[in-house]
Amino acid sequence: MSSAISSARFSVLDRSRIREGHTGPEALRDTVGLAREAERLGYHRFWVAEHHGVPGVAGSAPTVLAAAVAGATRTIRVGTGGVMLPNHRPLVVAEQFGVLESLFPGRVDMGLGRSVGFTDGVRRALGRGKDDAEDFAAQLDELLGWFRGSSPTGVRARPAEGLTVPPFVLAMGEGATIAARAGLPMVIGDLRDRDRMRRGIDRYRERFRPSEWASEPYVVVSGTVAVAGAPEEARRLLIPEAWSMAYSRTHGSFPPLPPAERVEALSLSPKERDLYESGLSGHLAGTEEEVAQRLEAVLEETGAQEVLVTTSTHDREALLDSYRRLAAVAGLEGGAATRR
Repeated sequence: MSSAISSARFSVLDRSRIREGHTGPEALRDTVGLAREAERLGYHRFWVAEHHGVPGVAGSAPTVLAAAVAGATRTIRVGTGGVMLPNHRPLVVAEQFGVLESLFPGRVDMGLGRSVGFTDGVRRALGRGKDDAEDFAAQLDELLGWFRGSSPTGVRARPAEGLTVPPFVLAMGEGATIAARAGLPMVIGDLRDRDRMRRGIDRYRERFRPSEWASEPYVVVSGTVAVAGAPEEARRLLIPEAWSMAYSRTHGSFPPLPPAERVEALSLSPKERDLYESGLSGHLAGTEEEVAQRLEAVLEETGAQEVLVTTSTHDREALLDSYRRLAAVAGLEGGAATRR
């Protein structure tokens, strides 16, 4: 194992993707089950996401789901990747994380993003517009202030005030600069656009200002990692998500994940085919040896301290096997035991 891999942390972000033939409640229970397995394998964190009004995603309330995950596990860090701050009042977010940290002390992370709803209809339902993302830096500053008792309103956030919940900024583009100026750890994706990722990381490190939250830059790179016994098996793990993404860009709706064999039997339009093939490329996918080489290259290129794996697929057992194999590649304690 390379020194870059052995010195990095490995974590999991699960989006609670709904699978064809299964329900939203099943997807949420699958997320909790995956968290238990991630803990057993030795992953560092387990995060959940926020999506509203998306047919293919059950995870719409990340702090609620994080509580379920934390209650079902004992040691793994639990958090959000992320709470989309423009959708919420910072006081309410502070209160929610204050409750989580009070119930599960020393285990909670606060991953924060600047996205708003997926469609115009969702944004209207949330009472938000695209421009609300432009206020993210101010919203972030207000949120952190609730934990330090510095709100000019005279109101105190209970039970958040005085607690330390590590904040992370989910960054693409402008988010890297916001993370740097706030002196916060940064999560950046995706692995398919390596040049853009490196530019964001360079900008973050150049502009980083030490804060009470972080004394130096901390970079988490996120993306899909699929590991299997053969390259073609790893590629099949990517097929459901690649097709769903292509479908969303041609039909305007992000659907549940189909089985790989159904996608392989479809007749796609030229545009769908191009989007689908693009969705299959650039990920870290292959055998243990192949993924280890590619991971090492990513970590050496970026200098990242952590990898946040975001893989979704229809075949649940194949997904679990991929995480087990990756744990062995990363030298995690549970992964080594699994592969012996």
